[in-house]
Parts: sequence; C-alpha cells; structure tokens
Amino acid sequence: MTDNARSHGRKSIKATLKPQELMTDSPLLARAWRAQVITLLPNAFPGVLGESLTGKALKDGLWQLDAIDLRRFGEGKHRNVDDTPAGGGAGMVLRADVMGQAIEHALKDAPKNAPLIYLSPRGKRFDQAMARRLSQAPGVTLICGRFEGLDQRVIDHYGIEEVSLGDFVMTGGEIAAQALIDATVRLIPRVLGNQASTEDESFSDGLLEHPQYTRPATWKGLPIPEILLSGHHGNITDWRQSQAERLTKERRPDLWRAYSAAHGRDPDEDQEL
Repeated sequence: MTDNARSHGRKSIKATLKPQELMTDSPLLARAWRAQVITLLPNAFPGVLGESLTGKALKDGLWQLDAIDLRRFGEGKHRNVDDTPAGGGAGMVLRADVMGQAIEHALKDAPKNAPLIYLSPRGKRFDQAMARRLSQAPGVTLICGRFEGLDQRVIDHYGIEEVSLGDFVMTGGEIAAQALIDATVRLIPRVLGNQASTEDESFSDGLLEHPQYTRPATWKGLPIPEILLSGHHGNITDWRQSQAERLTKERRPDLWRAYSAAHGRDPDEDQEL
C-alpha cells in the first residue's frame, strides 16, 4: 500500500494507520476544489457560503469546505493558543508551535500544490486576478488571524502567502476568508450555471462593470436608456464599453491607468466616454 490518495468515484480514499469511517459528515471528494480554514471560530463556517449558489455547489460536491479548530491544538488544560509578544507590547500573538501543529494537520489532507494563505492586513491586496488564480488551483488552505497576529517564524518556515482584503483591520480573518472563498468558488465551472456571466462583470477585463437595467421600462419617471431597447447589439456593446470606461476613469483612477497602459492609451487624454 502507498500513502497516495486513490479515487473511488467522487470519494478519495487514503491509506492510514488510523481507523476512519467510510461515511463521514465531510468525506474527501475526488476532483472537488477544496478549502481548508484554520480558525478559532469553526462554527462560523460555512456561514453565508452555505447559502445561495455557493451553498448549492457545496452540496453538489463542486467544492468542499473544512473548518479546522485551532483550539484543539492548544497547550495545557485551557488549550492556550497565544502568548504575550516577545520584546513586550500590547495584545497577544498566536503561538508558532500551536499553529505549526494545525498546519501540519491541514497539509495531510490538502490537495497537492494548494496555496497556503494567511489573511493579514499587511498582505498583498486580494483582487479578481487572484481569485481566478486560486480557482484554477486544486484548493486552498487559509489561516485566520486573531489578536496581534501570528508568530513570524511560522510564516517564514512554511512560505505562507499573506493576503489582505483591503486597507482596514478586523477582529479576525474569518470574514475575510469567507469573502476570498466566495469570490473564488463562483469562478469554478458549473457553480454559477452561466459561466459567461463571470466574463462580463467588474474587474474581469480591468474595468468596472457598466450600469445594469431591467423592467419596468420607466420607474419614477426614469426610463431605461433607449439604446438598450434598440435591439442593435453592436451599438449596445459599444455603449456598455464606453460606460465601463467612464465609470472606471471617474471612480478608480488606479484601474484606469492600468487599463490604459495595457491598451496603449493615454489615461489623461480627453476622449468621449
């Protein structure tokens, strides 16, 4: 026997010296995108991820979610997971030995080449390009920070990628983890049903999305733009493109500069948008 996972249908069975139920609440699924979350709040998952289309995809086995309780790896009677900062200072820091055990546990079931990510305000900014990259990986293992952060030695030892949801601080990484998973899972084929919808939305081509309208044709005296009712698909496409460019230039100059550079355009040039 070997330690390599073997696929029997959708379930993945792996040789182990430890007895394991053939049917569990969360059996390993072959070929399913797999998210593991190391957290002090395992009951926070799946949370909103268990609702709507992501929840349906979770039930259908298109992806899988496992919350790993960090507390079970804690030290002593009270399962301590943190200690005071070396060198002094306010707050508490997640211990290297405790987190190391949790990571080793997670890596046993993590898909090969799945990124290991720590949700941290000092990390690289999460964006649509990163969501697409993660959706094309076999899964991801996420570490939810708490208190003043995580012992740097853990980050260095495992080569952990630090990712930030934005330039603000929250009490922990659980909400950020759910946001990252949601943005990633919806890009997995068959999750949304209409995959074309992911190709025509904000950030997919470097621009904010154009305005959207639906019935009624007039609401509170405000009509749908006439061009959208014209039936001329070429003109509609041009209008939507111009609106996306206008909104991006007005609201996100950073995105507009990047888009202009990629398309050989002068971002400061006056043009009809």
